Amino acid sequence: MYRRPVSPIGLAADGSDELAPLGRLPFITKHDIRRDFPRNFLRAEVNLDALLDQRLVELEHTSGTSEERTPLLLPRGWWAEQEARALRLNPWVAGVLAESPAARRVTLAPPVCGGDVCYSGVPSRFERVVGNALFVVLSQHPWLWSDAELDRMVEEASGWSPVFLDLDPVYGVRFAMHCERRGVRLPSLRFILCSYEFESVMHRRILQRVFGVPVFNLYGSTEIGHLLMEDEAGRCVPICQTAALELVERDAAGIGELVVTTLTNDYMPLIRYRIGDLAEAGPVGERPAHIVHGRVKDALVATDGSRVTTRQVDQCFAGTSGLAHYELRQLPDGRWRLRYVPDSEAPDAASLAGLRTRLEALLGPGTCTAMEATDLLLPERPGKFQLTARL
Repeated sequence: MYRRPVSPIGLAADGSDELAPLGRLPFITKHDIRRDFPRNFLRAEVNLDALLDQRLVELEHTSGTSEERTPLLLPRGWWAEQEARALRLNPWVAGVLAESPAARRVTLAPPVCGGDVCYSGVPSRFERVVGNALFVVLSQHPWLWSDAELDRMVEEASGWSPVFLDLDPVYGVRFAMHCERRGVRLPSLRFILCSYEFESVMHRRILQRVFGVPVFNLYGSTEIGHLLMEDEAGRCVPICQTAALELVERDAAGIGELVVTTLTNDYMPLIRYRIGDLAEAGPVGERPAHIVHGRVKDALVATDGSRVTTRQVDQCFAGTSGLAHYELRQLPDGRWRLRYVPDSEAPDAASLAGLRTRLEALLGPGTCTAMEATDLLLPERPGKFQLTARL
C-alpha cells in the first residue's frame, strides 16, 4: 500500500491528509528495529548469513546520537543510490555533476565505522580513499585539532582537488577557519553539502565566506536514506522515490514530528517510523518542502510551557556576527546558559546584548544565567554536537 505515489509531506493543497490510510498503522521506533533483529524483518526461509555471503546486503548501525545504536539491513549500494537521487533534485548540483561524473569529494565528518571506512588505529591516506571520496578527519574533537593536524587536512584536501565538500557543519567550520587563516581557497571547489547534523546559520555564513561557493543542506539518516535536498531557492524538497513523509502531533506553530515510510529497502522496510526529528511544512510553491527544526530530544521549553526547537533558537543568531559555534543548555527551571566559540573576530558587547534579548524573547524574560566564550566545545559520544539541550 505504501508504494503508491503520495504527497511527500502527506498534505494536499487544501490541507487534507493524503496519508490517511497509513494512519491506521502503528508507529515504529528504533526500539522496534532492535527487538529480535533481524528475524523481525527477514522471512523465516531467509538467512542473514546467506545474504551477506552473497553480498546482497550490508549490515550497518546508526550512529547512536538519539539513543542506543541500532542495527540495519541495507541493500548493497543502496546508500549511493539514495544520494545520487537526492543530488539530482538540485538542478545546479546536477549540472555540476553532469559536467564531472567522477567528481572528487573531500569528506569532513565524525570518524565512525561503516560499510566504506572503519577507523582502527590511524589509517593512512591511502586507506581513507573510497572511490572518489577522501576522508580527512581522524578525530571526533574538532576544537582540539592542532595546527599540525589541520595543516595535514588542508594539504590532503588541496592535493585531492575536490569538486565539492561533503561535511558535518561543525567539522567543516573548524576546517574552514583554518583555511582562512592559512589563505587556502580550494580553487576546484564548486559547492558544499552540509549533512550529518543540524546546520546553524553561523556555520553556513562562515563556509560561504571562506570558500565562496554555494552551500546546500542534504538531510536524512542512515536507516532511511536521504529525505530532503536543498534547492537553489533554499527550499528543502523531498525525495519522493525514497520515502513518504508525515508530520504528526503538530503544535500551534505547525511543527510536528517527522514520520517516515521507506520505499526502496525491501530487506528492511520501515512503515511509519518515528525518526526523532521535528519539522514543519515549508511555504506553498511549485514543489512541497520541509523546514527541519532539529531533534525531538534537543527541544527546549519556554517559560509559558511551549516547545522551542533548535531551529527557533538558531534563528536568534541570524543577526549576530563573531560566533563560529555554540551550545545552549537549559536547566529544569527554565534558565539557560550559552557557551560559544568565537569566530576569527569575536562578537562585540552590542552584538551579544542583542542576541541575549532575542533569546530571552523566545525562552522567557530573565532566563539567561551566562553567555561565555570558550575555545572548546565537546561532541556527544558518536562525534555529533548538540546546539541545544535540556539538562
